[in-house]
Amino acid sequence: MCNGRLVAPLELATTLDTRRRGLIGRNGVDGAMLLCPASIVHTFRMVFTIDVAFCDRHLVVLRTVRMRPNRCSRPVPSSAAVIEAEAGAFARWGVVPGARLGVDDG
Repeated sequence: MCNGRLVAPLELATTLDTRRRGLIGRNGVDGAMLLCPASIVHTFRMVFTIDVAFCDRHLVVLRTVRMRPNRCSRPVPSSAAVIEAEAGAFARWGVVPGARLGVDDG
C-alpha cells in the first residue's frame, strides 16, 4: 500500500537468507519485495534495474534511488526496511520520500 492505496503484491524477505538472496537470479519481480531489517542493498548478480525505497520503522519512505545491476547503495542509517521493485514502478505507484507504505495482510 502507498498512502492507503493498494498498489502491488509484496514479497517479504525477513530472514538473513531471504534478505541476502533478495531478487538475485530473477529476470523481474511481480510487485515488490520488502527487506526487513535493512539499511543498505546491492544489485550484484542482478540482471535488471530496480527502484529502491529506504523506509523508517513505520514504513515512511526516507529516500528513493534507482540502482542498475552490480551496484551497492550508500547506507541509510535511519532505515529499518527497504522496498525493491522493477525500475519505473515507484513512479507509477507514487512512491516518493514522505509516502507512507503499508502491508495489507488480508
